[in-house]
Amino acid sequence: MSEDILSPRGQDRHVDAGDSGYSKSLTARHVNMIAIGGAIGTGLFLGAGGRLATAGPALAVAYAVCGLFAFFVVRALGELILHRPSSGSFVSYSREFMGEKGAYVSGWLYFLNWSTTGIADITAIALYVHYWSMFSDIPQWVLAMIALAVVLAFNLISVKIFGEMEFWFAIIKVAALVAFMVIGIFLLVTGQEVGGHDSGVHLLTSEGGFFPAGVLPVVLVMQGVIFAYSAVEMVGVTAGETAEPEKIMPRAINSIMWRIAVFYIGSVLLLAMLLPYTEFQQGESPFVTVLTQLGVPAAGDVMNLVVLTAAMSSLNSGLYTTGRILRSMAMAGSAPKFTSVMSRSRVPYGGILLTCAVCVLGVGLNYALPAEAFEIVINFAAIGVIGTWSMIMLSHLMFYRRARAGLVTRPSYQLPGSPYTEIITLLFFASIVVMMWFEEVGRYTIMSLPVIIAALVLGWFVVRGRVSEIAAERARTEPVDK
Repeated sequence: MSEDILSPRGQDRHVDAGDSGYSKSLTARHVNMIAIGGAIGTGLFLGAGGRLATAGPALAVAYAVCGLFAFFVVRALGELILHRPSSGSFVSYSREFMGEKGAYVSGWLYFLNWSTTGIADITAIALYVHYWSMFSDIPQWVLAMIALAVVLAFNLISVKIFGEMEFWFAIIKVAALVAFMVIGIFLLVTGQEVGGHDSGVHLLTSEGGFFPAGVLPVVLVMQGVIFAYSAVEMVGVTAGETAEPEKIMPRAINSIMWRIAVFYIGSVLLLAMLLPYTEFQQGESPFVTVLTQLGVPAAGDVMNLVVLTAAMSSLNSGLYTTGRILRSMAMAGSAPKFTSVMSRSRVPYGGILLTCAVCVLGVGLNYALPAEAFEIVINFAAIGVIGTWSMIMLSHLMFYRRARAGLVTRPSYQLPGSPYTEIITLLFFASIVVMMWFEEVGRYTIMSLPVIIAALVLGWFVVRGRVSEIAAERARTEPVDK
């Protein structure tokens, strides 16, 4: 075997053909803000209001628990990245440690996640734009199509343009959160009233206690909270287009933990101390609720712009990541050939266009069922998120076992507590799936599982011949030991 596929200790090193051809245009500045952007989205800006109304101040516990497991996922991915940076990310690691079937399942579940999330994003963007009366006469499907076209155009130009877009999207989200938290802390310190209510720490327990509706609502709300963290894994896909992943990735991934603590848990506790939890409601940003009760002019307009930015950021990220993931799969034969094609600017436009094609179907869904479009697709995205995160933890578990057997060497940057951390995290994800059954919307998601499984099985029988041919060709052409 040639030296280029040997590790320092002479161990076999996996080579992923899908990693070739990329530019190294993403800097530490880009990756750090992508990590922030992946950890902050509409799940906080919009979804926290309804969850506060359901679970009360104890929602902070749900965010803390789910945030911890989200960190375990991204920390496990970080160790795999330091083992071998790859634009194929967890699909490439699934291939290395679980074979082509593992890569196939991991990749298509991720495509299911982001293609359906893309539909949800363009639907959300259209709804947010309709908030302003000047756009109310424009059909929802037209706004969805315009949003998709704009983000697609920027994604196809170059990875550097993607990085810049995501950098500024993240700046807007972080600036909005920091500004709100500064205002909130000032109100608490000075003892100001908010909407006729005395703000303060006492609100965490005075309205029926910290668990006003009991523990069960806090447990059940976790199924929604876990999806608020979806996209944290996106930072792993950037590794293949980063010049120094061994320096940049550990810092970016470690910073996710304190960002979760400050922005999610801190924001929820702050909201609960500014207003009684009963003042928040489903479908309205909790930040808008507070600012409106303060009488801040144009609070709704400002926050609507922020959640619009969050949705655009999510769509931007989805097109970026699925393009790279599909290329990794196509080079191994488990995705259509055209998704392996790259442009002159080293952008895998084939995979991006396939994701975009599914989103175009979402434009049609917005035309036919504008009121139900968002809820229909978000259920399928939920399955993709849990499936993707589970595959990351399974890959790391296999990696850990190989390291114990002396077949690979773990980097110094490691997931703590292996293998127990992986097992506990997988059990937690299984419990989330079980909890989904006890909610009406979640029940439909669980009922869709047999259809998704059947589609994956049928798809494997379609591609397995080409996968075997490509594997055999590589075996013939790869250098061997002399």
